[in-house]
Amino acid sequence: MTRQRLMRVLRRAALAGAVCVTAVGLALFALDRADRAFPPPLEAAGEVSREVLDRDGGLLRAYTAASGVWRLPVTLDQVDPDYINMLIAYEDRRFRAHRGVDPVALLRAALQLATNGRVVSGASTITMQLARLIEPRTERSLSAKFRQMARALQIERRLDKDEILSLYLSLAPYGGNLEGVRAASLAWFGREPKKLTLSQSALLVALPQAPESRRPDRRQDQARQARDRVLARMRDAGLIPASEIARASAASVPSRRLPMPDLAAHLADLAIQTHGEGGPVRLTLDGGVQARLEQLARETAARLGPRQSLAMVLADGRTGDILASVGSTGHLDTARSGAIDMTRAVRSPGSALKPFIYGLAFEDALIAADTLIDDAPADFSGYRPRNFDRDYMGEVSIREALQFSLNVPAVRLLEAVGPQRLLARLKRGGVALRLPPGGPPGLAIGLGGAGVSLRDLVQLYTAFVGGGSARALRDGSETTSAAPFEHPVIDPQASWRVGQILTGVEAPQGAPRIAIAYKTGTSYGYRDAWAIGFDGRHVLGVWMGRPDAAPVPGLSGITHAAPLLFEAFARSGLDRVDFPPAPHGLVERSRSALPFALRKYKSREEMPAAVAGGALPPRIVYPPQGARVALGAGGARAMMPLVIKLQGGVAPYRLIANGVPLSKPTRRRVLNWKPDSEGASTLTVMDSAGRAASVSVFIDAK
Repeated sequence: MTRQRLMRVLRRAALAGAVCVTAVGLALFALDRADRAFPPPLEAAGEVSREVLDRDGGLLRAYTAASGVWRLPVTLDQVDPDYINMLIAYEDRRFRAHRGVDPVALLRAALQLATNGRVVSGASTITMQLARLIEPRTERSLSAKFRQMARALQIERRLDKDEILSLYLSLAPYGGNLEGVRAASLAWFGREPKKLTLSQSALLVALPQAPESRRPDRRQDQARQARDRVLARMRDAGLIPASEIARASAASVPSRRLPMPDLAAHLADLAIQTHGEGGPVRLTLDGGVQARLEQLARETAARLGPRQSLAMVLADGRTGDILASVGSTGHLDTARSGAIDMTRAVRSPGSALKPFIYGLAFEDALIAADTLIDDAPADFSGYRPRNFDRDYMGEVSIREALQFSLNVPAVRLLEAVGPQRLLARLKRGGVALRLPPGGPPGLAIGLGGAGVSLRDLVQLYTAFVGGGSARALRDGSETTSAAPFEHPVIDPQASWRVGQILTGVEAPQGAPRIAIAYKTGTSYGYRDAWAIGFDGRHVLGVWMGRPDAAPVPGLSGITHAAPLLFEAFARSGLDRVDFPPAPHGLVERSRSALPFALRKYKSREEMPAAVAGGALPPRIVYPPQGARVALGAGGARAMMPLVIKLQGGVAPYRLIANGVPLSKPTRRRVLNWKPDSEGASTLTVMDSAGRAASVSVFIDAK
C-alpha cells in the first residue's frame, strides 16, 4: 500500500471513529434525557400494609394494602441471609456485578435458544424482575423484554444493590394476594423470615416464578417439585452438601395457608385510626403475653353462657405500660358482640372500690387491721345495705370485713370518710366515676352505685403497687404522653396496709396457687363480675358479663371472674414480683396493743354524749397539709421538736406519727413531736371519741 493510500485510510478511520464517538455521545445524551423524562415508577412500590407492632417490634396485627394485597415492608436484616444467598445463586449469580442487565446471561440464553430451538434458561436479572413487578405488562415479546432492560438500567442508576433486593423481596408474588417474602413466610410457615429452614428457603425461592401454579395449598405436588429443583441446583453447584439437600427434600410442604397475625384487634384498630396515614405503630403490649391471654379468652368463651363476653387488662404498675389488653372473647365473635372493646365500657364495679374506702380510713387513723367493726343491719338515713349472701357476721375485724367484702362495714367507713372525699381521691388517680343523675353522690357509690371502665379500675389499682400513687396507663395508641399524677390516691402506709389484707384473701377453689393480692366485685342484678389482682409490680383486671348489660343469673366476681384472674396471671408467663416490705416507721399491732379508741370502730351515732352534743372533730391547724418544715441543721439528732397545734375534738388526744402511737394521751392542744429522721411523715391526732385528723409534712434537717 502506498503512503498516499495509507493516509486516506487513516483519515477515513479517524472520521468513522469521530462519527461513532459522536453517535455514542448523542445516544448516551438521548438515553440520559429519556431517563430523566421517563423515570421508573418506583413510587408505585411504596404502598405497603400498615403494621401494628408490640413493644419489641414483633408483629401484632397487619392490614392489607389499599389494593387488597398483603405486602409487608421488609429490610435485608429481617430476612434469613441463607435464603438471600440461595435466591441470588438461583436467580442471578452476577447480581452484585452487573448494572441491571447481565450480558453473559443474555449470550448464554441466546446460544441455548439457537442450539435447542427453545428457551432453556432465562436471562432476566433480579433488577429486571423488579422492573416487571413495578410496571406489570401482559405481553411477552422482544419489545417488552427491551423495555424491562431499559427500566432495569434506570433502576440501577437510582438504587444500590441492597435497596433493589429489599424492594424485590417486598413485591415478589407468592400466590393469591401474598406479595413479599414476609407475607409469604407468615402465610405458609407462620413465622417471620428471619430464620428459615433449608426447605422453607427453597420453596420461597421457587414460588415467585409461577406463584399460582405452585401454590402449596392448591398444587402441593407442583410446589414440592419446584422446591426440589431449587435444592438440586444448589447441590449441583456445590453450595450445599448433599446430605442437607436430602433432609430438606424429605421435609413436607405446607398444605394450607395460615392467617396473618391478628392480636390486640381492638387496640390495633384504634391505633391505626389515631395515627392516621404513615408507617408502623408500636404499642406497649408484650406480644407473647397478649397471645397467651387471647388464647385463654377463646378457651373461656366455650364455658360461658350465651352472649356472655369477657375482658382483661394487664399493666405494669410501675411504668403504666399496658402489657396485654383483651377486649372480648374475639373481635369476630358476633354472637358475643366481640367487636365491642369491653375494657373501655363503663359498668358498675360492685365492691371493687372498697379497698380505697379502707385506705382512706387507715390514712385518717380511724381503724387498724385488727379494729373490730359491726357487720349488722344498719340504716344510713334510709339506705340499708345488705351483704351479697344477705346474711351478717356480727362483730368482725377490719381485716375480715375487707377480705370477706362485707357491705355494711364498708358503708360505715365511707360515711366517716365521705363519698365526696372518695371521689376526689379517685380523681387523683386520673379517674372520674360516672355518677347517676341528680343530687350529690351517696353512700351507694361504695357498693357499685357509679360507673367505671376496666381500664380505669386497673389504673386506680396501680396505686397499690406504687406506694399509694397511681400511674396513668398507656398502650402506645395515644398521640401524646400522659403526665404523672401530682398527688397520691392514698398515703404509702395506708396503701401497704390494704395490700397486705388483700394478700390474705383465699384463692378460688381449683385456681392456680400464686402469690397475689386481689379483690372481687359483683354489680347489682348480676350484670357484671370483676376481679382485680396485683403482685409487687403487675396489675391484672378481669371483667365478665354481657355487653348489652343484661342480667346473668348467678354471675359473681368470686365464682366467675376470680378463677379467670388467677389463670390469666399464671398463664401470662411474667415472673411474680414480691410485695414490698412495710414502709419505714409502720408497726403492725395486735388489738390488745392498740389505743383504746382503735380497738372498736364507732360511728358518729355511737360516739360519747359530749361528741353527740355538738363538739367539733379535731383539726390540726399547724403544721398545714403539705408543709416543708425545717427543724435545724446537723442531722436528725440535732433537730428541734415539731410543735403541733390542735382545734376541736374531745380530750384526751393521742398523737400517731407514721402509724405508730406516741407517748400517753394528753389533754393539751399543743403537742411536741421529735422525728427520728428527715423526710415525708404523716401525723394523725385522735380524740377520745375516735375521730381523727391527719396531715402529711416533709421534715427537713438541713
